[in-house]
Amino acid sequence: MHYPARALDALKTTHLTVRGRTVPLGERTLVMGILNVSPDSFSGDGLADTAAALEQAREFLHAGADILDVGAMSTRPGAVIIAADAEAERLHAVVSALRSLTDQPISADTFRLEPACAALEAGADILNDISGLRDPRIAQLAASFEAGVVVMHMQGTPETMQRNPQYSNVVGEVYDSLATGITTALDAGVSQNGIIVDPGIGFGKTLDHNLELLHRLLEFTRLGHPLLVGTSRKAFIGRITGREVSERTAGTAATVALSIAGGADIVRVHDVGQMVDVCRVSDRIVRWAPAPEADFKP
Repeated sequence: MHYPARALDALKTTHLTVRGRTVPLGERTLVMGILNVSPDSFSGDGLADTAAALEQAREFLHAGADILDVGAMSTRPGAVIIAADAEAERLHAVVSALRSLTDQPISADTFRLEPACAALEAGADILNDISGLRDPRIAQLAASFEAGVVVMHMQGTPETMQRNPQYSNVVGEVYDSLATGITTALDAGVSQNGIIVDPGIGFGKTLDHNLELLHRLLEFTRLGHPLLVGTSRKAFIGRITGREVSERTAGTAATVALSIAGGADIVRVHDVGQMVDVCRVSDRIVRWAPAPEADFKP
């Protein structure tokens, strides 16, 4: 596999800094709670309005969410792209309300400039770009607000991504795409401590692609930036278990635990309370170290 020199030279980020908010990394896994303010979310959890989003956010925060991720347009496979001004209006309203509710970092799940700008003006701290900064203006916009970015990998677009996705080397190609996105962010002026990477499970990948990426997740830690993994309720879990979307909590828990073992710093989930427990137990195992005076003699 080709590892770009710039990525290998990057120092491992020890904390996330976005718009003046600093969150330590490495001590435990951070939980990003998903707030879908769109009626056609694949997971069936679309929130009707700002009031519903606030209620859900309160529940997430009480359950232990570290980051709130707001999406105002579905990006499920085959999703229809809505008007940018409609997405912007939804994002601005919800992010503004959330900013009044909490000081926890807020992420806006968008890959378009107008909605991204609306979210940042409303107080968002991170732009979660499923396209991996294909439009470099997103990175420039984030830098101008001293905000962070999530660089995610997606093959194609939401409308086309699951139409026979193919790779000659899925891990290598995803890795190189993320490295390119990191360079785009840094060149635009985004802080070294404001970049998160996400291999994009389910975004232009077959079942086997998803499983290989998760199996080899540790390789993406070489990029030197916190690793976000989003597997929650996704179709590949249903393919394995035969479960409908609403019944994939246990399957999601397995992927969350194994992602933590594979080096994930942040997990993006729908079922925050349950996954906080999964993270706590997984962290105690994965991040455990014996006391210096421990005696292991038989």
